[in-house]
Amino acid sequence: MTKSDETAVSDLYRHQLNGWNARNAGALGTLYAEDANVVGFDGSQVDGRAEIEAHFRQIFADHQTATYVGKIREVRFLTPDVAVLRAVAGLVPPGKSDLNPDANAVQTLVAVRQDGNWRIAVYQNTPAAFHERPEASQALTDELRQLL
Repeated sequence: MTKSDETAVSDLYRHQLNGWNARNAGALGTLYAEDANVVGFDGSQVDGRAEIEAHFRQIFADHQTATYVGKIREVRFLTPDVAVLRAVAGLVPPGKSDLNPDANAVQTLVAVRQDGNWRIAVYQNTPAAFHERPEASQALTDELRQLL
């Protein structure tokens, strides 16, 4: 676990956001391990690289997607070849210049090193609802707005 490993895992997350923002399902698919799992914002679960790529392709075909901004909060190594990345993210709706606070999320990515390359093994995108804590929701929105 070196600084370059931390950078590689952080870059994996950034490539995930960039692939989404470019609406490039193929680029997204290459980031995932063959047996990866995704839990989407709506709770949908998708298993396996091919299905994950097909899932993203369907999302991009069905509607215009919002643009992600994200901030890494932590990269922690469980073993030299397994890392957990925690982040927060917001979405700017198509045609808008500001975040939709209702779409803020807490994201967790589990990365594994396979054949010398870091890949996403698990990706979970959870709504940052902060039930009955509007100040926490506002604080996260304010933090993410600094990334715009």
